[in-house]
Amino acid sequence: MELIERYFPELSPEQQAQFAKLPALYEHWNAQINVISRKDTLHFMERHVLHSLAIAKIQKFLPGSSVLDIGTGGGFPGIPLAILFPEVEFHLVDSIGKKIKVVQEVAASLGLKNVKATHCRAEQIKERYDFIVSRAVTQMPVFLTWVKGKSKPKNLHEHKNGILYLKGGDLTDELSGLKYPIKRYSISDFYREPFFETKQVVYVQLVP
Repeated sequence: MELIERYFPELSPEQQAQFAKLPALYEHWNAQINVISRKDTLHFMERHVLHSLAIAKIQKFLPGSSVLDIGTGGGFPGIPLAILFPEVEFHLVDSIGKKIKVVQEVAASLGLKNVKATHCRAEQIKERYDFIVSRAVTQMPVFLTWVKGKSKPKNLHEHKNGILYLKGGDLTDELSGLKYPIKRYSISDFYREPFFETKQVVYVQLVP
């Protein structure tokens, strides 16, 4: 928890309690359904929770807005963001049913009322959202085909509606030639842990 509170010092007691429950919850579920790499379990709060929350350093979601998390796996980045933004609606989707079961159980254990988890492919989602988030599920050109038509037309935030994507490494080739406005934010600009040195939040504007 010290790691989370270092970068997010204004958490309520309820939020502190919810974040504190995450390691034991995921240890329990990971023993049954492998949703987190074994080598990452020792660095769970850093590499999963804090990494997910990097999106919040780029965009604070407004109350009443909606966020779609595509390829959420065991609930990242959606679950940590849902704790941080309790007045924002989060829809977490994944094509693997057992992972969505974990998301549903974790959300229920934490008492999160703002999380909906659906077992489906991204292309099957018909609703529209203010933002679409994800953590390196595929190359950006492919991801853009998945999210077509899923952004609300009215912008409410300083970043216009679009994608906030957690990705690492050299993204030059992957992002070159895309027709959308793109900004890249280095996570090491606000987190000092070595793990984040090559990690970025990629913002893609989908709505004019």
